Amino acid sequence: MSSSKPAGHQPFWAAIQDRRRPARSAPESDRPGRPGRRSSRPAPPAAAPAAPGPEASEAPPQGLYTPARPAPGRPPFRSGPRPTAAAGAPGGENRPARPAGPGRKPVPADPAVVALARERREAKRTPASWAARIVARSGVDCPADRELRSTLRNIDLLKPEDARWISRAVFSYFRWLGWLDQGRSLEKRLDQAMGFADTYSRNPAAAKDEALRAGAVPAWISEVMDVPIEWLRALQREPRLWLRARPGTAPRVCLTLGAQSDAKPGVVPDSILFGGTRDLFRTGAFHRGEFEIQDVASQAVAHCCAPGSSGKPEKWWDVCAGEGGKTLHLSDLLAGKGEVLATDRAKWRLDRLQQRSSRAKSKGIRWTAWDETRPIPAERGFDGVLLDAPCSGIGTWGRNPHARWTATIQDVMELAEVQKRLLESACRGVKVGGRLVYAVCTLTRPETSGVVEAFQKAHPEFEPCEIPNPFDPAAAPATQRMFWPQDTGGNGMFVACWRRK
Repeated sequence: MSSSKPAGHQPFWAAIQDRRRPARSAPESDRPGRPGRRSSRPAPPAAAPAAPGPEASEAPPQGLYTPARPAPGRPPFRSGPRPTAAAGAPGGENRPARPAGPGRKPVPADPAVVALARERREAKRTPASWAARIVARSGVDCPADRELRSTLRNIDLLKPEDARWISRAVFSYFRWLGWLDQGRSLEKRLDQAMGFADTYSRNPAAAKDEALRAGAVPAWISEVMDVPIEWLRALQREPRLWLRARPGTAPRVCLTLGAQSDAKPGVVPDSILFGGTRDLFRTGAFHRGEFEIQDVASQAVAHCCAPGSSGKPEKWWDVCAGEGGKTLHLSDLLAGKGEVLATDRAKWRLDRLQQRSSRAKSKGIRWTAWDETRPIPAERGFDGVLLDAPCSGIGTWGRNPHARWTATIQDVMELAEVQKRLLESACRGVKVGGRLVYAVCTLTRPETSGVVEAFQKAHPEFEPCEIPNPFDPAAAPATQRMFWPQDTGGNGMFVACWRRK
């Protein structure tokens, strides 16, 4: 991706290396007050000079950064199962294999001893070191959210408060990456990012508009979409957690989950804004299927589809169902008067959908593997087809800040072609009088209005159809809806609708 910095300056999204210790400014023998140590080992080569930090023009205004609270103390957790050392093995030391004598082959280390030594090293990690490890391992092929889930799942005896701290530290790092001093160690940069996050939550005005435009998103984004300052400010806020209750049960679920300050109904029907610290996956209400964890913008898509609005049983097709969040919502809105067919090309996503459907006790849901190379899975067509197409995900940059620095403008252009191809296939499943709904969690012109214009030009048999605004029922009618994070409090989303003549 391109850089707006002059030549010779390292861009702030450059690859981060996990430096466990800050570089020493002088060897131990030159430190005052400590006698030099004799060693037969050759002196190490001089360390390379640290990369320069961000330009002064991109730095936040003075006073934005305040040190974050220190990371929690060393908790008694470990990673992975605890192995048992072999009888007579050394006391857990990971000693390298050494030759048993002149001319003899090295003796390999005992695997149990190596595993025990690794386990002891992992047990000494603090939440700050775990967060640094996750950041260092994140990259284009390893998204930070995936690495975070994998790491937290494999840490044994991890306290919930430590897990929350690690998650917040990792996401704060990538959210404030444009302001971090790359000359510092990784753990110190994490602390700096937490300081920015704390300061911004108390006083958003501390970050000036010019600084946000320079450091919050990559420079290429202005080529494919409008970049209002309100959107940038929304990106820098820590995201809200949204739940979706079963139809008509949101007030009761709020009482079940805690006080009004922890859970309260949102503007979108059946939505709940959760601000508590409870582990929702351990609550009885979750296991009884009383609510789903789903962003409010994603909930709005099913309301735009308006399933069941004809008053007759309807048959819907969720083309790219994924793990089934919108499939379950469509089924709830149909209230047993119809069915939903969920398809996806990945079987593991459909397996996850089956688990969620069983927990929610949903009725009228079927699922099968499908891609655009196969025939339409219903000869007579569907009353409604929802294509929640794969996209660049720019609408989720507030919740997933690492994606800001891995996405490229080439991704946007390539995905726009994929969306046109999928829409071409999905439209064949709409019967006469049926509705076709196109949705993407992105805000770029090639993936939104560009796809819509190309489809309407190629398919005059489809006419634009008005869709409601779940966030404002009194809003003027529109055939396309762009939901911005600063307006909804959730992700960004685009929705368009047609009806087959």
